[in-house]
Formats: sequence, C-alpha cells, structure tokens
Amino acid sequence: MHPAAVRASRDLRQQTLSGPVSRTRFQTPAGFNRRWPLAFTLMSNISYTERKAAWFAERSLRRHAGVFHLWALGVGAVISGDFFGWNFGFLAGGFGGLMAALLIMTVLYICLCSSVAELSAALPHAGGAYSFARASMGPWGGYVTGLAENMEYIFTPATIVVGVGGYLGAIFGTPASYEPLWWLACYLVFLVLNVWGVEMSFRVSAVTTVSALAVLAVFYAGAIPHFDLRHWAIGQRALLPFGVAGIFASLPFALWVYLGIEQLPLAAEETHNPERDMPRGIFWALATLIVCSLATPVLSGSIAPGAEAVGKSSEPLFLGFQAIFGSGIRTRLLALFAVTGLIASFHAIIYAYGRQIYSLARAGYFPAWLSGTHGTRHTPHRALVSGSALGFGAAVAIRLSGPAGPVGAILLNMAVFGAVLAYILQMASFMLLRKNAPHLARPFVSPLGTAGAATAALLAAVTLGALFLNPDYRIGVVGAAVWFALGVAYFAVYARHRLILAPEEEFALNLERASDESVTHSVPAIHPDPEHDEPPAAEATA
Repeated sequence: MHPAAVRASRDLRQQTLSGPVSRTRFQTPAGFNRRWPLAFTLMSNISYTERKAAWFAERSLRRHAGVFHLWALGVGAVISGDFFGWNFGFLAGGFGGLMAALLIMTVLYICLCSSVAELSAALPHAGGAYSFARASMGPWGGYVTGLAENMEYIFTPATIVVGVGGYLGAIFGTPASYEPLWWLACYLVFLVLNVWGVEMSFRVSAVTTVSALAVLAVFYAGAIPHFDLRHWAIGQRALLPFGVAGIFASLPFALWVYLGIEQLPLAAEETHNPERDMPRGIFWALATLIVCSLATPVLSGSIAPGAEAVGKSSEPLFLGFQAIFGSGIRTRLLALFAVTGLIASFHAIIYAYGRQIYSLARAGYFPAWLSGTHGTRHTPHRALVSGSALGFGAAVAIRLSGPAGPVGAILLNMAVFGAVLAYILQMASFMLLRKNAPHLARPFVSPLGTAGAATAALLAAVTLGALFLNPDYRIGVVGAAVWFALGVAYFAVYARHRLILAPEEEFALNLERASDESVTHSVPAIHPDPEHDEPPAAEATA
C-alpha cells in the first residue's frame, strides 16, 4: 500500500477510537451554504461510528464462487425474462416495436456490463452499485444508488413469483384466487435455500440455470418447423402498429430480458478472485443472454397462436409448447419444467437482495441489525427475510388494489424504475472515477470507456421516460417513486447520522484522502481475501 494511503487509513482509525467522525464529502462552491442552507446541511453533516473487529467478524461472508458460478448466477438472475414479462411488449409496440426495443436494450447492456465489469474488479465489495457510487459521489450518492438498486431487487422477485403462480395455476388447474398461496410457497422455499448456505445457493443457481436453458433449447428446436414470421408475427397486425411511440412503450419490457445481470458484483466478497473472475462471469453471462433474448420473442411470435395472443398471456412459453406439442400431458410436463426458468431468476435475485440489504445495513444506511449473518452458515438471513417480506407484501398489496393492468406488468415497471435509476447513477460513478481517480488499480478496463458509459446512461434515461407512457402501468411507477422518496427521507432524517466504517466506506474515505494529498498511485481495498491475497504491510495494520 502506498504510504499516503497507509497514513490515511491509520489516521482514520485513530479518529474513530474517540467516537463519531463527521466528514463533508461534497465540495460546495462559495456561498452555497448561504443560498441553500438546508441542502448544505443535508450534504455535509455525515457522521460515522466505529465498530470493533468482532462486530464485522460476526457479519462475514464465505468465499466459494468461480467463473462458472458467476456465469450461472448472472444467467439465472435474468433467464426468467425469456419465460414471462417480455411478451407484454407485443401489446405495447407490436412485433416490430418490441424487436427494435430489444436491439436498443442490447446496446444498453453491452455498454453497461463493460463499465460494471471494470468497476467490480476495481472495487470488489459486496455493496455492488452502492460501493461504486459511494467511492465517486459520497454518502448521498452511494445511498441513493443503493436505494434504487434495492427497489429493483425487491420488485423483480415479486414480478417473477407472479409468473410462477400463473404457470403453476395453468398446470395444476388451480383457480386464480390461489395465486398468492403459490407466491408464498415460493418465497418460503427459496428463502430457506438461500439461508442454508452460499454453497447451496450457487449449487441451486447452477442446476436451475442449466435446466432453464435446456427447456429453451427444446422450445427453439420444436418451434423452428412451425416458424411463419409473415403470418403469425406480422400478418395479424402491422409491423409497427403504434409507430415509433410503440418502440418507446416496449422499452421496459425489452429491458426485462436483461435486467438482473448487473447483480453479479454483489457476489464479490463470496468470490475467490473477483478481480479476475468477475469480468469473465459478466461477459459470458451477457453473451448467453443476448442469444436467448433475441431467439425467444422471434420464435414465440412467429408460431401459433401469434404475437398478439402471446402478448396477452401470463405464461407465453406454455402457449408455445401447446402449439408445438398439443394440449396433452407432454405439454404440461414441459410447462412444469419451464417453471425452472422462473425459479432460476427468483432464486438468484433473492440471493442479490440478501447481499444488497446486508451491505447497506453493514454500513449503517439501513438498520444495522439487518446486517447480521447466520452463526454457522454465514448467510445474511435477516436481510433475506426482510427482503422476502417486502416483495411478497408488495405483490399482494397490488393484487388487492384491483389495478387496471396485469399485476406482473405493474410490478415489472416498478422494478424497471429502480433499475434504470441505478444504471444512470452507476454510469455516472464510472465516469467520475475515470476522471477523479485515474490511477485507481483497474484489473479490467472497459474497452468502451466513458463513451460506452454515457451511451448506457442515455438509453437508461430514455427508458425511464418510457415508463410513464402506458397509463395502465403508471400507478406502479408512481408507487415506486413514492417508495423511493420515503427512502430518501429516511436517510436525510435518520441514517446519515449513524453510518458505520464498513469496508466500502473505509475504502472510499481512504481514496478521498489519497486524492486530497495528490497521490498518483492506486489505493487497494483494505480487506483482502486472506486465502488468495498477500497480507498488507505491517505499517498498514499498526
């Protein structure tokens, strides 16, 4: 470690021994405090408290993952998008509108993943997007980004579980009133699996992901002989029945076939070599998803019963299997196996919000007791339980409110609202770190650079605007905005006075101090993997 970084780390520890630490992160212009006193107070009055090493030891995670596990987690987090959700885009924009939107979203995610791969290798913390923004934009930027990502991860499983309930209801012939029971059963089963241990989490993710890809392969092989693009996809309606506006209206549903891959950095503290393996896992997962995201809607819309009917269905792949194999027992069995695609993502995103809530709580942004980990299994069980309760409660509340649009589509738009906000802020973090910390160690460097990050941020902003185009789903977006505003108020009034020097916070403060001293060397993480990294110099731990 460079001597300036060592001094910064030692000085910070000495300060925290005497109690709370206050630090102003934002450099405000002259007169700012007189013109906007409330904003100045909110931005500058941030307090930290020290926790002893034993407190962090009780909240440790266990390293297990390699490239294959990360690939499976990344694909698994997203693969449900090929089984449910994307098809609503056929109603919003027609076949042509959805396909154009998919191409736009593919560009967005190529740019996004290139930037996230660089950030995740340079800042390998469990905080993911929050830790990127914290290092570049201070506590407020870190919290707002983390809150947006938290919304994404809470509402995404809720969206998926609605799809699971639809498939299981169609397979077993249960009435619609039973759907919340299917939702509850799914939450309970996969909550237990995630609490059981990280090895179990990655093992289940790998099995369900490979199974889901196998189901899609069967569907693709069966659909090709029945393929008739002109008759089923275009002949029923015009290619762009709503014009360019239909493309914009389809963007949230096109994004759904990629949403979730950006969760992989949350596994950094459970990966043996995140600097090397995280970028590889992200790009292998993205390549797999690009193939599936284009093949699924093209083939589904180009066989009976056609794109319009598929767009109205809660179980679009089930319709495809009926067209290929008829309505017999074989179709029902394939549909049952198709549920693995939804389960793969449901399981992976539960994993994600467990780690995301855990990291924000460990740093004091969320209540610190949520950061507790299981004594023997080292999984964030409190964060997992709280996230599951919020997601299930949101799904039930929307169902009981009797919305005009499908419950799944409304929840999908709420998840996308949080996702695109987080994307914009992550790309801002990427560009700021490139500018303000050029000598930060970057084991992987994005080939697309700041231009790629700017492109991803622009497309995410356009998608954010598109969320408000459909009045049937607007209530979900408004609800997500209210949720977000309440979270910001919680930080402004309470949490900003009770932050904790977690790894992400200590790293960011050391980076700031090294920058203040005009250090031209990289600042490594404070907490290396003891099994794979060299121990820090003696002066750093003095």
